[in-house]
Amino acid sequence: MKRNVIKNTVLAGLLFLAGLSFTHVCAQENTQTQVVMLSGTGSDQSVPWAFYCTAGNNSGKWTTIPVPSNWELQGFGGYNYGLDKDSLRLNEKGIYRHSFNVPKSWQGKVVRIVFDGVMTDADVKINGKSAGPVHQGAFYTFKYDISRLLHFGKENQLEVIVSKNSSNTSVNKAERKGDFWIFGGIFRPVYLEVLPDIYINRVSVDAKGSGDLNGLLHINLPEKSKTDFNKGLTVTAQLLDEKDGKIGTLLKGDPTGQDNRPLEVIDSLKLKQHQLVFLIHGHYGKTEIKPWTPETPQLYRLRVQLLRDGKLIHEVVKKIGFRTVEVRPRDGIYVNGVKIKFKGVNHHSFWPSTGRTMSKTLSIKDVLMLKDMNMNAVRMSHYPPDAHFLDACDSLGLFVLDELTGWHQHYDTQVGSKLVGEMMVKDENHPSIVMWDNGNEGGFNFDLDHLFDQYDIQKRPLIHPWAVFGHMDTQHYINYDYGNGTHLHGHEITFPTEFLHGLYDGGLGAGLGDYWREMWSNPLSAGGFLWVFADEAVVRTDKNGILDADGDHGPDGIVGPYHEKEGSYFAIKDIWSPVFIEHREITPGFDGIFRVENRYDFTNLNTLTYQWKLMQGALPVVNAHAKGFNQLSPGYNALLSGSVVLDSGFVPENKLPDVQPHEWGALSIDLPRDFEKADYLSLVVRDAKGEIIVAKTYAIRSPLQKAAATVQKLHLTRQKNQVQWLIDKQPDFYDISDGKDGDFSYRFDRATGVLTKVVKEGKEIPFNNGPVLCDGSAQLKSFDISEYKDSVVLTSSFERKSDIQKLTWTVYPDGVLKLDCGYFPHQYDYDFMGLSFNFPENLVTGVKRMGAGPYRVWKNRMEGVQLGTWENRYNNTITGENVPKMIYPEFKGYFANLYWMQLQTKLVPITVICSSEDVFVRLYTPDSANKPYNTAPRFPGGDISFMHAINPIGTKSQVAENMGPSGRKNMYYDYGKSMDYAKPLVLYFIFGDKSDK
Repeated sequence: MKRNVIKNTVLAGLLFLAGLSFTHVCAQENTQTQVVMLSGTGSDQSVPWAFYCTAGNNSGKWTTIPVPSNWELQGFGGYNYGLDKDSLRLNEKGIYRHSFNVPKSWQGKVVRIVFDGVMTDADVKINGKSAGPVHQGAFYTFKYDISRLLHFGKENQLEVIVSKNSSNTSVNKAERKGDFWIFGGIFRPVYLEVLPDIYINRVSVDAKGSGDLNGLLHINLPEKSKTDFNKGLTVTAQLLDEKDGKIGTLLKGDPTGQDNRPLEVIDSLKLKQHQLVFLIHGHYGKTEIKPWTPETPQLYRLRVQLLRDGKLIHEVVKKIGFRTVEVRPRDGIYVNGVKIKFKGVNHHSFWPSTGRTMSKTLSIKDVLMLKDMNMNAVRMSHYPPDAHFLDACDSLGLFVLDELTGWHQHYDTQVGSKLVGEMMVKDENHPSIVMWDNGNEGGFNFDLDHLFDQYDIQKRPLIHPWAVFGHMDTQHYINYDYGNGTHLHGHEITFPTEFLHGLYDGGLGAGLGDYWREMWSNPLSAGGFLWVFADEAVVRTDKNGILDADGDHGPDGIVGPYHEKEGSYFAIKDIWSPVFIEHREITPGFDGIFRVENRYDFTNLNTLTYQWKLMQGALPVVNAHAKGFNQLSPGYNALLSGSVVLDSGFVPENKLPDVQPHEWGALSIDLPRDFEKADYLSLVVRDAKGEIIVAKTYAIRSPLQKAAATVQKLHLTRQKNQVQWLIDKQPDFYDISDGKDGDFSYRFDRATGVLTKVVKEGKEIPFNNGPVLCDGSAQLKSFDISEYKDSVVLTSSFERKSDIQKLTWTVYPDGVLKLDCGYFPHQYDYDFMGLSFNFPENLVTGVKRMGAGPYRVWKNRMEGVQLGTWENRYNNTITGENVPKMIYPEFKGYFANLYWMQLQTKLVPITVICSSEDVFVRLYTPDSANKPYNTAPRFPGGDISFMHAINPIGTKSQVAENMGPSGRKNMYYDYGKSMDYAKPLVLYFIFGDKSDK
């Protein structure tokens, strides 16, 4: 009884949707293929079907499930990661049932049911009868002609038995034994195609960048038609622009039959008696068409019409782009005759709450994010994507490597041959696809290689990712400067299809600067593909909705599971900017000229806009309690706060840099004469759509100059009234205060010279135990105190072997405390260098600072940050780990180019003004995951450090020192501890409000 209720509910939903579909169909000419959705279109629009799960959660009962979906995300079956043992897998099945009406008007037509993707085996029945052989393979579009099985004018019953685990061992090895989540279900749309009895079955187009167009138009006749049934059939093709305007003349198809095959490609098609192929050829001049590139993704429509005796029978419209791909051995990869380099990433079809069921909206957002990072390419790891993802790559502009699944093992030849055909027939006309991948990392069935050429009229290159094949070296996770006679020291075109394996905050942007400099300068390099775009953490419906990345297997991405931007996102955008601006120091004699390199492949730099701003950074608030934060954007934990634009302008059109692709030139900006009043220069480059390509900041005032101005403007270190210093000299310490009922007091250890106690307005502020060397040792010889009218000065001297050679404290009447230190690294090469203090982490609520931000940096990831005034709330985020509590930017870690900071605490704000250049502030030690591999470098002792050198971070598979020069230890020679070479560190400390005595 319950099944009938479910059935009626599902049917009512279907009739509503079908009504919409038929309304849409009837509005079109009936010569076009009619498409009627049986399911929804994606994760954002689904249709309920009757469903029965055989094992695991919510099994053993009939209910409903949205289609398309992965059943685990709907609370059925069991979750498995692809590395799970077989004993942990339920291998459940799902039985789907759905009812749909077929109008009588369809009788005599060809009706096909189409599945865009089912995990994994699909046994399809219509009205209790098999629609065809069980389909095996999850990521491929398959279809059955069900015309003979339908009840026209009546209700029809669809049943699909889906096996999560394939009965074919090779399918399981290729698809379900991999380093990614594996799911079950009808996860992509299901629909009907209604066609005339003679119809265009396939359109294969080779539209070259030169304007040449060749096409194969496949026509299906009724299977039992007579031999002369094709008489009077003609096929035409018309190229259309985006507004349906005709381009060029009408192309007429040249028919071929069993005995008339003018093109060699026809021999490989294995035509059946009821199949015909027409050939078309045309040429379009430069004034008629524009070639497709990622920078200029120009698309056209090809309208193909099948006629009989002049009457239109069937019409198909395909989007195409004119594009040529060439592999020139020992040279490079050329697109439309231009040598290119891939700036790409590996991409999974994945969303935490829907698994591998995606939507057009999500695909567009993903492609826009890749474009925003200045990428020009994406690899479909490790399976063909949804059609709407490829559509987005076509229209927005990305090179695509489309991949036959085979994580480390491959399909057998029988199943693999079928799946190659399904993949290529679906994807063949996308101009974004420039290469095919036969498997991944050993998952290659070499017996399938010939099929790629057989199916592809364009003859796009084929690769075996991680192998050397077809004059292309795609080895994975190769160390920087690796190889003798191989890789970038070899003779083949080189582009790793995976490199700099992300994990937590490691890899990806960390090390990319070194790799890209080598790749850009090497003529045999064709770039590479980072691993991977997004953290793959799934919503566990069986565990109260937690996000699960399967330990260290899933958090590999540039962005989080819901695409939260991590620090590497902005580093990659910076490094891969097609506008390379050579670094300049902004001096009083700055002439406004920057050397620029055009790293676009097809775009002149004079098509961009260039905006400059003279910026003044904010000052810390020290005359009143600095409490709270400005309003931060939802989901974002940093704010550019308080910086003021003093002046701004654009490069005028007549001065835009006329720099051709791959050439150097000059960018000139006209700054006002008094530009030195600004703290820094901001330079932003935008493309023709207004999207930011690169944003740079250049210091005009050094921290020394800014600190001097800050001290003067805030009236720091000044005496308003006579101060009666109170100095208590004990054997172990000095206590200094501004009188018996003073506002502040400081205690210094006489044996070490460190600050051990701070009291403000009678309350102890536990900022102490510093400065202590981050690495090395100090041996104090003497520590003396001198009292002056306007200050108390504590000076020290050190043993020759001490790594600190200068330490001076100055206490001012307003409570400002100045540290002047000179120190050295403890050896020639070292992890880090700096001075640390202690302050309890549990008392911190946030920080405001002027410096590079908003994200933290590593020695091998200095890119992607800009000078400004930033606010960050406290968080304890482990990058990619502690979902869903990830808050970005991370609060802890190293932050570059410190001018000043104000630590927000539960007691009083602690302000530090830095008067030394190239100083990092280290805020505590980031927690690390349980199994961090090479992504948890050693941190200094203490809590807060002021440093001149920091350490790099590694990847999941590589230690930092193997990732390039910036991944190696810091190096500095002390010249016998000559003070001329000491690292200077001058800091002003203000605890709470400045005293105005």
